[in-house]
Amino acid sequence: MSRGHAEIVLLANPAAGGGRAKLALDCCVAELARRGVAHRAIVADDPDDVRRQAAALAGRQLRVVAVGGDGLLRLVAGELAGSGTPLAICPAGRGNDFARVLGIPREPAAAIAIALEGRERTVDLGRVDGKPFLGIASLGFDSLANEIANKVRVVRGQLVYALGALRALAQWRPARFEVVVDGREFELHGYAVAVANSGCYGGGMWLAPHASLFDGYLDVVATAHASRLRLLRNLPRVFAGTHLALPEVITDRGRTVTVISDRSFDVYADGDPVSRSPCTVTVERGSLRVVVAADRAEATVLVPAESERTGSVVRTPGR
Repeated sequence: MSRGHAEIVLLANPAAGGGRAKLALDCCVAELARRGVAHRAIVADDPDDVRRQAAALAGRQLRVVAVGGDGLLRLVAGELAGSGTPLAICPAGRGNDFARVLGIPREPAAAIAIALEGRERTVDLGRVDGKPFLGIASLGFDSLANEIANKVRVVRGQLVYALGALRALAQWRPARFEVVVDGREFELHGYAVAVANSGCYGGGMWLAPHASLFDGYLDVVATAHASRLRLLRNLPRVFAGTHLALPEVITDRGRTVTVISDRSFDVYADGDPVSRSPCTVTVERGSLRVVVAADRAEATVLVPAESERTGSVVRTPGR
C-alpha cells in the first residue's frame, strides 16, 4: 500500500446487487482483519447518505474502497473528484462495468489485495448537466431498456440488460436526435445516442471499445434506424465490441457533447437516471484518482483484447 494511506475506509450500500454488497463487505472486513490492516466500514442506505459520507472522506489521507455497483461508484467518485483521495473498488453490483474496464476482480479478497497493493492513476470523470458519471451516458432506446432492466430482480449481469433491450425493442418508436460535438453537428433518426467516458456498459457490452479513461475525450456512439430484426441480430456484436463498422452506427469524439431529442428521455449513466434530454455532457480530465493493479498502471487504454475490436471510429484531430 502506498505510503501515507494508513487507513482503509470501506463504503458500502448493503442493498446493492440484490444483497451481494453486504456479503462482499463482510468478506472485505474479514480479509483486512486477516491482513492486520487498520480499517473501518461505513454503511450508507441511500444516495444522499452515500454522497454525504464520501464528501466527508474527500481530501483525507486514506483509501476509500467502494463496495457495490456502478451506481455507488458514480456517487462516490463525484465527491472524491478533485480531492486527491483515491478510490478503490470491490465490485458487488449487477453490471460492475467500471471495475471490468479497470480489471478489478469480483472476488473480494482479490479486490482488497489491489486496494492495498495497487498503484494510483488519474482518470477522467464525465458529467451530464453537471451530474458525475464514470462509464457511458446514453438516451433514447437505452433509456427504455435501462428502465426495464432496473425493474428486473431475478437475473443479473449481461442477462438482465439483454432482457431489458429485448423488451424495449417491442415497445420502441424511432426518435430524432440532434448531436453537437465540439461545435460539429449531425442528426439521426433511429435508436440512441451514447456518450462514453469509458468503453463498457450494460454488464459487459463494449459499446465504445476505443474509449479511454485517460485521454480527456468523450466517445460518441449513435445508432440510426435499422429494422428490429437487424438490431436483434447485431446485439451480440455489442458485447464483443465489433459493431462500430455497421452502417447504422455513427461515431465521433470530443470534449463537449450536446444532445437534443424530439421527445424528452431520461439520460442514464452507470445504470441510473441522472438527467433528461436535452442535455450537455462534458469531461474533466484526470480529476479522479483510482487504484488499479500494478500491471495495469501504465496502460493508456483499458479495453477488450485486440482480436475483439474490429470496428472503425472517427477520430478528432489532436488526440
